[in-house]
Amino acid sequence: MVRTVIGGLLGGFAMYILGFLFWGTPLSAIALSRADGQASANLQAALAQALTPGGTGVYVIPDPATAQGTILYGRGPVAQVFYNSGGFPVTDGASLIGGFVLALVVGLLIAFALRFVAGGFAGRARAAALFALVAVLWPHVGQAVFNHAPWGYILYLAISDFLALAAAGLIAAKLMEEKVSSPAGTLH
Repeated sequence: MVRTVIGGLLGGFAMYILGFLFWGTPLSAIALSRADGQASANLQAALAQALTPGGTGVYVIPDPATAQGTILYGRGPVAQVFYNSGGFPVTDGASLIGGFVLALVVGLLIAFALRFVAGGFAGRARAAALFALVAVLWPHVGQAVFNHAPWGYILYLAISDFLALAAAGLIAAKLMEEKVSSPAGTLH
């Protein structure tokens, strides 16, 4: 049990570090598109004017819930906007702490799930890799398939999450590995 907890915590820490490498460094520019300064300011002003009454939320633009919205949606351009009316610091200490706690909890959950996998390290490693693959295919790649989300961003997100989840599982599986001792007097 102690190995499971240590493996889960170390796996969660690895997830957090990998998340930072993919999203907290200039490497994230691979996934993100940028608008120039003036276009960014214009879009921010338009968002504040059009969406503030509705408040923070996720918006599909144009809204296909009406006949006119359906026509506009078919013509494009379209967007799905994650909108926060209040804003927050680019490097938000509270979200970094919350993210670290979340990574540790997820690492522990992965480790405890792997305890149910029969066999040694190889079986647990395979289960961890398959779990990580399933965990990114449906929610992430599904966004590109069903909602026409940009493939570049989606694949970057899927790869970053797959590597983080797989690393957490592999670390936990390795630390749960039972040490097999040779019987006394056996020569190899």
